[in-house]
Amino acid sequence: MRKFPIGVSDFQKIIEEDYYYVDKSLFIKELIDSGSEVILLPRPRRFGKTLNLSMLRYFYEKTDSDTSRLFKELAIWGQGKAYKDKQGKHPVIFLTFKDVKSLSGASCQAKLKEVIRGEYLRHKMVLEADWMDSHEKQVYREIIELTAGPHAYEESLKNLSAYLYRYYGEKTVILIDEYDTPIQQGSLHGFYDEVVGFMRNLLSGALKDNSSLEKGVLTGILRIAKESIFSGLNNLEVCTLLRRPYSTHFGLTDEEVEQMLRDSQVPLELEQVREWYNGYIFGESTIYNPWSIVNFCANWEEGLQPYWVNTSSNDLIRQLLTESGGETKKELERLVRGETIRKEIDDNIVFRDINRSSETLWSFLLFSGYLKVVSKERDLRLYGEMKIPNREVAYLYEDIIRGWFQTSIHSEQQRVMLEALVSGDVETFEQIFRDFVTHTFSMFDPAGTEPEKVYHAFVLGLLVSLRDRYEVKSNRESGYGRYDVMLIPREVVDQGTARLGIILEFKKANRGETLEQAVKAALKQIDDKHYVSELEERGVRDVLKLGIAFRGKELCVETSE
Repeated sequence: MRKFPIGVSDFQKIIEEDYYYVDKSLFIKELIDSGSEVILLPRPRRFGKTLNLSMLRYFYEKTDSDTSRLFKELAIWGQGKAYKDKQGKHPVIFLTFKDVKSLSGASCQAKLKEVIRGEYLRHKMVLEADWMDSHEKQVYREIIELTAGPHAYEESLKNLSAYLYRYYGEKTVILIDEYDTPIQQGSLHGFYDEVVGFMRNLLSGALKDNSSLEKGVLTGILRIAKESIFSGLNNLEVCTLLRRPYSTHFGLTDEEVEQMLRDSQVPLELEQVREWYNGYIFGESTIYNPWSIVNFCANWEEGLQPYWVNTSSNDLIRQLLTESGGETKKELERLVRGETIRKEIDDNIVFRDINRSSETLWSFLLFSGYLKVVSKERDLRLYGEMKIPNREVAYLYEDIIRGWFQTSIHSEQQRVMLEALVSGDVETFEQIFRDFVTHTFSMFDPAGTEPEKVYHAFVLGLLVSLRDRYEVKSNRESGYGRYDVMLIPREVVDQGTARLGIILEFKKANRGETLEQAVKAALKQIDDKHYVSELEERGVRDVLKLGIAFRGKELCVETSE
């Protein structure tokens, strides 16, 4: 039994170390047969994009060693001399931006420069060429040393492709994996315009009117045409998952999965596996999620599991759906019930507009692999009936909905707790407040040098929703000192009933002191400092005095008459 390449995306390693490999080499034939000089192939994450680009690199790249051995047992080798003659004949620039994940523009720029530097180092033999002048060599070294100016990095791929063309006498193949990862990071973390400007100049220079270019192939999740990143690239062909070209080269077909299950001696029926991992439609082909299938075949004894949705953070998906409006939530519930929704399909998505339009959100979910199109129709614009592709993705949506439900329960508990407080039901208030502290605080939250402030801030946050009925005051002078928190009723009498004024004082139980002793000290302070004076001046005669003592997550709440 061959081992499965879980997390292995280097083509040479998979072939030489005899990993299980599903032959996707006819991707090379379709690419060579294409008349397009530059091809963009957007596909969902973990559908084999990096592995396919690695295969292209080993096929095209001219090296000191003969790499044809990697392909002699694959389908491409039986396609004729024209394809064999392309093997090992061209210099290759291979960049992957999949790990360029940053919280700031400066960090993103630094990582992009590191990726470019790595490729300059890999080809540094061109520095030995007699035809390179002193300025070219200086800029080349500055890129390696990470001291070059911004313009040098923006022109770096164009210049490197020219150097390689001159060095080898053959045009350069440029392969760029996950080109949109830095742009997504910019959208999430506030440096969108900065990174889009850099990527536009970098890619346009390398791919537009570049006389040193043999072929350019880019992968990512989304096509980002409206960003003008590819502005003026009349040599660019975009093959989204809605189009037929290349539709079977990313992901696994029904026949390929059936063969894998036989080879792995998996006892489950294909239909059971299909329910969990099938359902994606690329062009006119039904495709399985390869990451999930590989993991399942390697660990089938553990049963059917949600491998893909658990591989990386789904924070963006959760955030977009959680912050969406009520209509979007209703449509998601329809999807979870197995129904379809009819939506306009827009493959020119702008990252920063995803959360501004529900229509854009559905297209984003489609192209990211979280929905599928079961039928399409064009009425000036393209529309599609969308559905959840399989059980694995449904698991993620159900988890998000469970989160909404829990949030709803949390909100209801907070409402009951605050109503108990303003009505003087201290027992109910303490019970729910204790639960909030237990499940919200880290063990270390209240353990700093001023732990009272932690509780103080936490309670203020809970009291915000009372501001329509109460003035919520904090750390103000009253009587002979400063109280922690005071609730002053905006209407002293409401519907014939006097409203309570409320004073809360927090105390940390010191070493050797019990919670009961600390809470009594808090109540004594309220009386000794005469904090009620401000309430009395407002005409509030009914006052609830609460002492809250704590040690870590342990707490005690008491009131005085």
